[in-house]
Amino acid sequence: MIGFFIALISGALMSIQGVFNTQVTKATSIWVASAFVQLSALAVCLAAWAVSDRSSFAGLFKVEPKYMLLGGAIGAFITYTVIKSMDMLGPAKAVMLIVISQLIVAYVLELFGWFGVEKQPLEGRKIVGMIIAIAGVIIFKWN
Repeated sequence: MIGFFIALISGALMSIQGVFNTQVTKATSIWVASAFVQLSALAVCLAAWAVSDRSSFAGLFKVEPKYMLLGGAIGAFITYTVIKSMDMLGPAKAVMLIVISQLIVAYVLELFGWFGVEKQPLEGRKIVGMIIAIAGVIIFKWN
């Protein structure tokens, strides 16, 4: 149950962050805003590490396969695309499309067992759920 609430908080924070980042971009530029977001995230992560975790950064050299270390680089492009989509579509439409995209990609990752994710069988009810979610986006977008 705690995972459910953490996911809800994550979604709320992502929406708020996207709005904040879009406003910062209006006063600077998209890459300045993105760099600041990543830099401030680094500062928060290092502070949290210093007071709670203290595990060795040497563990990063043990990560296999090495491409799994690209999460931060992907994060920079996530920041960029969230800012651009919110600016062009508005927060509600952008977030709905972002969530639908996340859902579809996550399910494909599970179906094929890519990147170390446990492979899951194709289930009709999950396909129906995605179709309903996509229909919801269409209804919301086209008044």
